Amino acid sequence: MYRQKEIEKNNLDKTFLNNNFLLQNDFAIELWHKFAKTEPIIDFHCHIEAKTIYENKPFNNISEVWISNGLSSQPKGDHYKWRLMRAAGFDEKYISGDGDPRDKFKAFAQTLQNAVGNPIFEWSHLELKRFFGIDDILTPNKADKIYDRVNQLLASDNFLPRDFIRKSNVEVVCTTDDPADDLKYHKLLAKDETNFKVLPAFRPDKLVHIEKPDFSEYIARVSEIVGFSITDINSLKKAIISRLDFFHKAGCRLSDHGFDTFVYSQATDSELANILTKVFSGGVLSDLEVNKYQTFIYLFLASQYAKRDWVMQFHINAIRDVNTLAFELRGSDTGYDSVNDETVGQAIVKFFNDLEIKSQKNKINLVPRTILYSLNKNDYLPLLTMGTAHLQDLGLYGVKQKFQLGSAWWFNDTRNGMLEQLAILAEESLLGNFVGMLTDSRSFLSYTRHEYFRRCLCDYLGQLVQRGQLPNDLEFAGNIVKNICYWNARNYFGFYN
Repeated sequence: MYRQKEIEKNNLDKTFLNNNFLLQNDFAIELWHKFAKTEPIIDFHCHIEAKTIYENKPFNNISEVWISNGLSSQPKGDHYKWRLMRAAGFDEKYISGDGDPRDKFKAFAQTLQNAVGNPIFEWSHLELKRFFGIDDILTPNKADKIYDRVNQLLASDNFLPRDFIRKSNVEVVCTTDDPADDLKYHKLLAKDETNFKVLPAFRPDKLVHIEKPDFSEYIARVSEIVGFSITDINSLKKAIISRLDFFHKAGCRLSDHGFDTFVYSQATDSELANILTKVFSGGVLSDLEVNKYQTFIYLFLASQYAKRDWVMQFHINAIRDVNTLAFELRGSDTGYDSVNDETVGQAIVKFFNDLEIKSQKNKINLVPRTILYSLNKNDYLPLLTMGTAHLQDLGLYGVKQKFQLGSAWWFNDTRNGMLEQLAILAEESLLGNFVGMLTDSRSFLSYTRHEYFRRCLCDYLGQLVQRGQLPNDLEFAGNIVKNICYWNARNYFGFYN
């Protein structure tokens, strides 16, 4: 048992980010310290690049890690912070632009003092505490001191990109990779890195979005990679299979798809042929034609994922690049996105129903293990109840909890968002089978989000015990915690098979 005197001491401790922050009763405290705290991390979805991990170059300063380097027309950085800094009224040069790194850091410090209650306030300080041993509160008055101290540490040999992964007890990192990627750095890491795995995840958005103006150019690029021309549906399917096999050989065991919404419109072979002919000749497709092509490609990809025993991830109901002027200036993935409110339930049901009917007819499984995330919390119940109606047949599919409601995603990645997702999952399905948390981040410091989630999980279970909804049995609840933190993901994704 976690020592009673220590519990009593910590219950009186109201300091910021104390040993038991987010944990509201003794049971939750014991769950965290005994079961959740030391479990390894499987980060099955992030946006860190394999190249950066492999090269393992030192960071120049904390602003480069936390905010952006501002060295390209489409800078990479933390969109969560960018949105807050824009709300605070700072010029873009201090956000995604080419402003002085120290001035960027000071602008963020000034922003942070008004971000109380926002997870960025807690995450940022948690990162300072866990990785750099800094307990000071980041305020404008202390910004210079903290900036200099962190930069001093970043210049040493123990604060390189791979060090942050190792120190966070990460076993697997899954990147997000286009089908045309050569996976060069994944292959190099497989030979070079022995402490953790870096595996690709197949993200075929450019294959899916036939309505984009650069679709034909992208298909030409894929044609060059696979060594034959893509001129029709059959050659397109052949090319996709070639890239799937290539990814599988490199260790890929999951895919990922991003949607504004989800549509379902079946098409005949002749309709698909006409659609491709039209787009390759420079024609403009109707919305229905786009929907028909996308439905075809999703069905085909799902069946191929099932064939390879991959996990399919759908990220649904985000509206991306809502600010046209900002998109033209800074490109995509720069913090100008919002929550969508499109209805997705009926289309998702039709999609999986079609796959299941074909599975039965052909006596072969065409339905992959699936994780559905939605940016709109109103989708949780429709998606979850659909999944329990469609994707849980052990006799047909042979997988426990084949369908998963994904963790609270993006704008829902907050304490309340996590607790709400956990409660709905528990009330409508089997919480004990949940595969848990991911970073969905471009930062090497974001592994503290796993700690944040695990504390919320322990607190949720502690509240169930306090209300008499869960037995006051530490070992019973502790086993659930260990499974959600690590073992369920390990078994579900098959990275060790």
